[in-house]
Amino acid sequence: MNNNLWNALQSNWVSLVVSIVIIGFLHVLARKRIGFGTRVLIGLGLGLIAGIVFNSFKLDYKSVSTIGTIYVNLIKMLVIPLVFVLVINSIAQLSSLGQLRKIGVKTIGWFLLTTGIAAIIGLLVALAMDPGSGISASVPKDYKPRDIPTFSQVILDLVPSNPFSDAAGGKVVPVLIFAIFVAIAIIHVGSKKPDVVAPVKTLIQSATAVLHQVVKYVIRLTPYGVYALIGSMAAKYGIETLAPLVKLIGTSYLALLIHFVLVFGGLVLFVAKVNPIKFFKKAYPTVAVAFTTRSSYATLPVNLEVITKRLRVSPRIASFVAPLGATMNFNGCGGIWPAIVAIFVAKVYNLQLGLSDYIVLVLVAVISSIGVAGVPGPATISTTVVLTALGLPLEGMGLVIAVESVIDMGRTAVNATGTTVTSLLVANAEGEFDREAFDRDEEDPLDLGAA
Repeated sequence: MNNNLWNALQSNWVSLVVSIVIIGFLHVLARKRIGFGTRVLIGLGLGLIAGIVFNSFKLDYKSVSTIGTIYVNLIKMLVIPLVFVLVINSIAQLSSLGQLRKIGVKTIGWFLLTTGIAAIIGLLVALAMDPGSGISASVPKDYKPRDIPTFSQVILDLVPSNPFSDAAGGKVVPVLIFAIFVAIAIIHVGSKKPDVVAPVKTLIQSATAVLHQVVKYVIRLTPYGVYALIGSMAAKYGIETLAPLVKLIGTSYLALLIHFVLVFGGLVLFVAKVNPIKFFKKAYPTVAVAFTTRSSYATLPVNLEVITKRLRVSPRIASFVAPLGATMNFNGCGGIWPAIVAIFVAKVYNLQLGLSDYIVLVLVAVISSIGVAGVPGPATISTTVVLTALGLPLEGMGLVIAVESVIDMGRTAVNATGTTVTSLLVANAEGEFDREAFDRDEEDPLDLGAA
C-alpha cells in the first residue's frame, strides 16, 4: 500500500472517529434531557471547531459530509408528501373559496412587502459599507453564468403536466399547485355533497397525523445533522479562502441581521403584538436548520413543527403559509443579496448608479422573487435578473462565487424566518393564533428526547 493511500485512510479515520465521539456526546446530552435548541447550538459550535481543525490539518472530511448528506436526504424525503398532504388538509378545512382568497392575499402581500424592504436594506447597507472597494475585477475561468429563463418558461415550469413525474423529480411548485386544485375541488364538492368528500377528508387527516410522526423521527436527528453540515462546510472552505472577500461577507451579514432584528422583530412586536425576544427564542430551531442546510425546502418540516407547536399558530394557517413560503418567500436570496451584489459589481467595474437605478433595483428584486419561484438557485437567478436590468456585467457574478456558500447560510435563515413571521401575522389577523398558549409555554415543545 503506497504512502498516499495510507495517509488518505488515516485522514478519513481521524475525521470519522472525531465525528463518532461528538455524535456520542450529543446523544448523551439528549439522554440527559438537555433542550433541543441547546443541543442544536452545541452541535453547530462543535461542527465549526471540528471543521476548522480538519481544514487546518488537511484531513479528509468525507465521513462528516456523508453524515450531513444523509440528514438532508431524510428531510428532503418528507418535502413532497408534506406539501401535497398538508396543503390539501389546510385548504380543505376552509369554509369557502372566499376565505382561501383572503388568506392567500395576506400571505403573498407580506412576502412581497418584506422582500421589498429587504432589497432597500441591502442597498443602503452596501452603499454605506462599500464592499467592492479595493477588489480587482478578475473573473474565474470556470465561471458560467446561469441562463435567465424566459417568462413563458417560468410559467410552464410552474404548471403541473404530470404530478407524479413532478413529485418524482422533486419539483415542489407543480405539486403545490396540483394540491391546491384538489383542495379547491374538495371545498366545491363538499359544499353540495359533504358526505361524498368526508372519506377523502378523513384519509387526508390520517395521512397528516402519520406524516407529523415521521417528521418527529427525523427532527430528532437535527443536532447531529447540524454538526455534520457546518463541519463539512468549515472543512471545505477554511478561514483563508474567505479572507479576500471578508468585507462582502460582513456587509451581507450586517444587512441580514438588520432585516432579521428590525423588520422581523418590528412586525412581531407592532403588528402581532408579541414579545420579539420570546418569538426568536421559539423560532430558533427553524433558524438553525435553515442556516446549516441552506435549503428552505429542507427546513420546511422543522418550520411546520415550530410554527404549530412553539408559536401556537393553527395547523390550517401553518400548512398553507409554510409550503408557500418555502416556494416564493426570498427576503434574503431575492431581496438583500441581489442589492448588495449590484452595488458590489458596480464598484468593482467602476460603474455609476443613480437614484433611478436604485428604484429599478428594488422593483426588479421584488418582481423577480415571484418569477423565480420553484426555479433552482433562486439567489443566482434573482441576482442575474437585477444585474441585467441595471446593465451591469454578468461576469461580476463570478467574483462572489468563493463566498456565496458562506453567505447562503444566512440568506436561507432569513428566508425561512420570514415565512415563520408571516405565518404568525396571518394567523393573528385571522384569529388563529393562540396567544395565551404562546405566552404560557415554559417547556420546549420540540424537546424530543434522545435519538
